Amino acid sequence: MKYIGPRVMYHRLLSRRFVNQFSRSCYQFGHEENQESGAPRARKYTKMLLGASVGTLLAYKFYDYRNNAVVLAESPEMKMGNVGVAKADLPVYTLHEVSEHSTKEKRIWVTYKEGVYDITDFVTEHPGGDQILLAAGSSVEPFWLLYAVHNNPHVLQILETLRIGNVSKEDSQQLVADMSDPYSTDPQRHAALKPASVKPFNAETPPFLLVEQFITPNELFYVRNHLPVPQVDPETYELEVEVEGRKKCLVLTLDEIKKLPRHTITATIMCAGNRRSEMVKVKPVKGLNWGAAAVGTATWTGVRLRDVLIKLGVDEDDKKLKHVQFEGLDFDPTGKTYGASVPLWKAMSKRGDVILAYEMNGEAIPRDHGFPIRVIVPGVVGARNVKWLGRIVVSENESDSHWQQNDYKGFSPSTDWDTVDFTKSPAIQELPVISAICKPSEGEKVKVEDGHIVVKGYAWSGGGQKIARVDVTADGGSTWFVANLDHQDSAEPPQHWSWTLWSARIPIPSGTKQVELWAKAVDSCYNTQPETFKNIWNLRGVLSNAYHRIKIKLV
Repeated sequence: MKYIGPRVMYHRLLSRRFVNQFSRSCYQFGHEENQESGAPRARKYTKMLLGASVGTLLAYKFYDYRNNAVVLAESPEMKMGNVGVAKADLPVYTLHEVSEHSTKEKRIWVTYKEGVYDITDFVTEHPGGDQILLAAGSSVEPFWLLYAVHNNPHVLQILETLRIGNVSKEDSQQLVADMSDPYSTDPQRHAALKPASVKPFNAETPPFLLVEQFITPNELFYVRNHLPVPQVDPETYELEVEVEGRKKCLVLTLDEIKKLPRHTITATIMCAGNRRSEMVKVKPVKGLNWGAAAVGTATWTGVRLRDVLIKLGVDEDDKKLKHVQFEGLDFDPTGKTYGASVPLWKAMSKRGDVILAYEMNGEAIPRDHGFPIRVIVPGVVGARNVKWLGRIVVSENESDSHWQQNDYKGFSPSTDWDTVDFTKSPAIQELPVISAICKPSEGEKVKVEDGHIVVKGYAWSGGGQKIARVDVTADGGSTWFVANLDHQDSAEPPQHWSWTLWSARIPIPSGTKQVELWAKAVDSCYNTQPETFKNIWNLRGVLSNAYHRIKIKLV
């Protein structure tokens, strides 16, 4: 171990490398134009090209535009494939003309494919500061190379309503001609995973495979990425740990981390949006359409975060210190990294079991799951288990990351995108009790044997609580059958971090052709699941833990 030195700057600069390289190439392009014309155009072209990579903020804001629920006529021109296609009845503009419109005074224009769009009123109604304005006068396409998940009909249809003209096909390709796919270096994934999105890659395990064994194989563990998977060299990797406002900073290499006392836990990690696809049936929400398998259990080995913070001199009784912030090495074109935070008491608790993990199921953590270091915060939502960990900051404040402040929060069913105030709701930490039926699956034909069928699934509760019981019914709740808890870790609450795999043998009346199965779990604090999604619906589709219900056919 050593205190901060020159090597720490490697990761401080890493998150900005893309931006710096892009800016230099932008400047060179503008400088060449400057030499030819004698006009001060370098800064203009730098802004024009750099702004193209910052379109991320536009797409986030498009979700809120027009009440976040624009319903457009299904006319041919509004089909996704026709968005951005040249229209004969609209004027044609050059890229130079588009670049002239980068302020509200001159109207703010952007391009997509062969389309030109005036977003001035959009920016006025949904101010996003200087970062949104960086995209002015240029193309949003480089952004959609990075955030392909936003390249969907909802966003594109809203964009098309702002259409004012065309650019030539040659001009429309100029800005993106040299933009490579930022996902081209992502790792290969197992074909069995079911993608919810491809870029960034997000996928879940087929539910029937989840209950085959207690520990989820690395290759089949669900993947939740917000950005491209970074390529991290373990030889040059350094983790920076500091207390906000103090000069002293601890920097650890991967080898130095591995020399600290090892600690292993078995813990389940679950995405906040798990089972969102069921909540969508009440009414639409914004988010990936996860099924019931955005969850997995693994053994994690690393070093206790508590030990590292004590070595740094952190006093858990210091009233000024309340949060521990985590920053990943995955970053967007603006240089912003993925970030999250947890309360200091969780990080410092002897029973909290928060670790800086470098092994997953006895192997080096795979790239998709955070190589070389991932913080594992057991009992807490997956969003706080930051991957590719590059920096830890002990602070009086929560992380200011988008994913801490403006996402992964729950709201009233009556809160919509017009009335939502993310500052009024706490960030999700411990998750509520949940269960799911994994075998059989929705719509499956199941053979009745000896008058019974076998149902299998998982149950889990956040905060270190243990599953006490799982109840299953096939008659709408008139009769409940207590499931067998087939596989359950021996750890006691509040350090029971892993799920329980269960099974139930359900009697079926003779002649029955179809049934709806319900499952609900009860944890060691006697918390149980709500009956329906109607009363827990929220606009982000998180905390989807109502009874799990599937309909099956009987043969």
